[in-house]
Amino acid sequence: MKRYALALDLYDDPALIAEYEAYHRAVWPEILKSIRSAGIRNMEIYRLANRLFMIMEVSDGFSFEAKAAADTANAKVQEWEQLMWRYQQAIPGGKEGEKWRLMERIFSLGE
Repeated sequence: MKRYALALDLYDDPALIAEYEAYHRAVWPEILKSIRSAGIRNMEIYRLANRLFMIMEVSDGFSFEAKAAADTANAKVQEWEQLMWRYQQAIPGGKEGEKWRLMERIFSLGE
């Protein structure tokens, strides 16, 4: 199993952040199914102010490219992603339309 860490910013607006968190307390079942079917075994999202940090633990067969292709072909995932863009803003330095940015591990204790 592999682990990935990703970051994303929200718009710095308390009302929007509260809405975003409410959606994540009740993620649509189709989204959960899509996440699991991609080989993501565990996913956690943390927030500090408007910065989000996500940890994903994935199966050996997981691929970001395959997940992106499946997401593009899934109308419900596209609806969710469009809704989430109301709250999310790209981290500076990313590509056009890029949301979650893969983080580089710079330290590990115990591996």
